[in-house]
Amino acid sequence: MNAPHPAKVAGIDSMVPSPAHTVASAAPDASPVTGAAAPSAAVGPDAPGALLQDRLAGWVSDLTTLHELTERLVRTDTLSEALDEVLRAGAALVGARRGLVVLEPADGLGPDTTAGLGLGRADLGHLETVPRGCLSHGRILDGLPVGEDGVAEPDLLTDKSLDPRHREVAARLGYAASYALPLSVGGTAGTGPSNPGTAASAGSAGVPAGGPVVSAAGPRRLGAAVWFYDEPAEPGARPRHLAGLYARYAAQHLARLLEVERTRTAMATMAGELLPSRLPRVSGVQLAARHRTGPLGGGDWYDALPLPDAALGLAVGSVTGSGPSAVAAMGRLRASLRAYAVMEGEDPVAVLSDLELLLRLTEPARSATALFGYCEPALRRITLAGAGHSPPLLVGERRTEFVETSVSAPLGMLACWEAPSVELQAEPGETVLLYTDGLLHRTGDPADRAFARLHAAAAGVPRAVRHDPDAVAEHVLRTVLPGGKAEADSAEDVVLLAIRFA
Repeated sequence: MNAPHPAKVAGIDSMVPSPAHTVASAAPDASPVTGAAAPSAAVGPDAPGALLQDRLAGWVSDLTTLHELTERLVRTDTLSEALDEVLRAGAALVGARRGLVVLEPADGLGPDTTAGLGLGRADLGHLETVPRGCLSHGRILDGLPVGEDGVAEPDLLTDKSLDPRHREVAARLGYAASYALPLSVGGTAGTGPSNPGTAASAGSAGVPAGGPVVSAAGPRRLGAAVWFYDEPAEPGARPRHLAGLYARYAAQHLARLLEVERTRTAMATMAGELLPSRLPRVSGVQLAARHRTGPLGGGDWYDALPLPDAALGLAVGSVTGSGPSAVAAMGRLRASLRAYAVMEGEDPVAVLSDLELLLRLTEPARSATALFGYCEPALRRITLAGAGHSPPLLVGERRTEFVETSVSAPLGMLACWEAPSVELQAEPGETVLLYTDGLLHRTGDPADRAFARLHAAAAGVPRAVRHDPDAVAEHVLRTVLPGGKAEADSAEDVVLLAIRFA
């Protein structure tokens, strides 16, 4: 091959490694798409072999670039991360500095979201003042026909056919050109040419220039992406081709994350509807709760139920399994426990015994852990019974200790459940923490270390916020599960219920 020349893939940012090769100087009138010289430019007996090597080098370079970018994309786990990566990769491919991606699924089920690259909230607000039909990505979102290689607006400031408001906003934000691509899935049966005879004019990444074969159903729109140039500019044929391929791959990944996000939202909504919409106000105690669920939904629950004689029923529990069936079982179990608590709440052992019998009769394939407490706020006393559940944690000015409870099996594991109750006597200003095992399991530590971490987090609650159970619950949750573990996807639900005595 000849001496190295500048990279063939125009517009690729230096952040993406791209091997140098010789296509750019193969001939003065080389094709801007394939890099191949016109027949009249062939010189010498070795010219055809050199051109073939150059073309192969171009394909390898383009495929390497796409591989690097798609590898980074598939490592994203959330929609927000994926959208940010799409913007960065697209900017590198088309040689832009700023960009915007709008996720707006055509089925109307959401979620609708917007992400920007190099654009602040105020900039996004300015763009929203432009009539949607006047923006290139707005026309894509409205379902108007666009070319397969996107929509280029090479000189926004001098194009008098554009909406004046668009030109005004472009001048204010400091961009002079844009290039937009749709993000769509479905309707593409492959990457073969519509006419096999076009294979000779294949694009630089080895994909025939005839374009994808579109099914009769057509593509399903997810959204649109647009990148902005500081100066009048327009991406060449190769950057457009690579950006289009990348957008196709990115749309598939976004579609998968979209389904995960929808499932997570549906499960969280279902679980939220089965949990207390608000905690009761009872004289003598203050309550706060935290609940985190994974994308599939789980069976952890909590409850706080006013009972006769100014008492309060407190419960936390967990049903085995995940998904809609576990959420539904959790709802049935919680509703049953409420009924038993109203009838015999002053005897927590009887409440859990009734619940265990119901579980064996109606959910024979499931087991559950549960802890129920009959709270008397005026006496600052809680009578507790537990079934395979973690012990409560008492947090005060002079002590932070786990409450000793009797060892017992989970509900549904033995032919008949029975365990003695225990009494917890709190001092004024002390807080009792009830929690599910998911709080410990999400740490990833062995049980003894997880309990030690929880104890340390409770003991370290700042003195200034100990009067506020909501602040106590938040501090414990963030300390036990630092670095976003509380919000990260997990098969383990988390429930934390804080009860502070006046």
